[in-house]
Amino acid sequence: MKKRTGCMALLEQLAAEGTRYLFGNPGTVEEGFLDAMRDVPSLQYILGLHESVAVAMADGHARATRRPAFVQLHSSVGLGNGIGMLYQAKRGNSPLVVLSGEAGLAYDAMDAQMACDLVSMARPVTKWATRVVDPGSVLRVLRRAIKMASTPPMGPVFVALPMDVLDAPNDESVFPTPRLDTRSAPEPEAVKALAHLLAEAEQPLLIVGDGVAASGAQEELTRVAELLGAEVWGANSSEVNMDAAHPLFRGLLGHMFGKDSAAVVSRADAVLIAGTYVFPEVFPALSGVFRPGARVAHVDLDAYEIAKNFPVELGLVADPKRTLAALAEALSWMMTPALRAAAEQRLRSAREQREQEQTRASSPLFLRELAKRVGDEAIVFDEAITLSPEVTRALPGRRPGHYFQTRGGSLGVG
Repeated sequence: MKKRTGCMALLEQLAAEGTRYLFGNPGTVEEGFLDAMRDVPSLQYILGLHESVAVAMADGHARATRRPAFVQLHSSVGLGNGIGMLYQAKRGNSPLVVLSGEAGLAYDAMDAQMACDLVSMARPVTKWATRVVDPGSVLRVLRRAIKMASTPPMGPVFVALPMDVLDAPNDESVFPTPRLDTRSAPEPEAVKALAHLLAEAEQPLLIVGDGVAASGAQEELTRVAELLGAEVWGANSSEVNMDAAHPLFRGLLGHMFGKDSAAVVSRADAVLIAGTYVFPEVFPALSGVFRPGARVAHVDLDAYEIAKNFPVELGLVADPKRTLAALAEALSWMMTPALRAAAEQRLRSAREQREQEQTRASSPLFLRELAKRVGDEAIVFDEAITLSPEVTRALPGRRPGHYFQTRGGSLGVG
């Protein structure tokens, strides 16, 4: 009886994960893998004519489905061609699992055609990179990769798979990768401190990113913003973290220059950063972004990003949805009539400002006509970058899953 190979075991694992697509651009060392796919009809290979295209498609698919996407690249040259888009995926926290074929462990000493240290190539642009060197550990490593890619902070992972490892017999068991529950909530005292920090401010400001969308915290964020009458600005925000038509949503902070972000942030005497890092410009300010004496708090599941570049008074490693829900509840009973009146005045001023801006501003004719025709069901992927304000004026992102922007500085995911 013919024994199951590592190729078939790997494909069975992908099927157990509910995987429908494998994006890639194969080469000679992946022939056995592709042959084995004939026996797994539930899995479809999506061929890209260039590796960057394959990675970009997987990135977009992962963002749209909020599930890990799988990519197959060919040895050193294939991985090299995909590096730019892997950087995009890392900066954007896209859960990609990248599999790359190699000629085989037997040829390591030969320094042959396309030989390279793939793990070292991949490490700077991935959350985790490894190589399978034992035929009995293919699925163990794959499940570890899937777990790491899909656990916040999510990101791309890389697994090198030598051909002789995949061709060897494999008797590993197949079972779906466990999904970790990361919906942690902060301590009540920390929520109370955060509420005081924001409620007592005269000019509170919220800076949000895609960690809000990842946790499904749009409703909670909006409630907090309305309770405070606080402006909301996006930083590394490429999805619908708040309805773009809401008067308190002011758009994105600077893309190129830190001085543009500082012009906004320095007005606030209290700042809450949620689900993002600060600040994602090409030329960020090294200092002077926050007003002297401003109170700053940061909520994120990624502890690395909290206080990475600037000090914070309060840092909470917690799920944005649960934290913002608890914060809204604390604010609702903590705020005095005077504080509520001040917040309501800020909200009224924001509405008036939005109305004035809409009266003065006019999008290009092409975008106005496009907005009339696409309807509410359209999915917009905006890669205009510096011209994105023109796009969002005509086609504001209002519904989660229906509006995306590029992140990481790369083009092509749309």
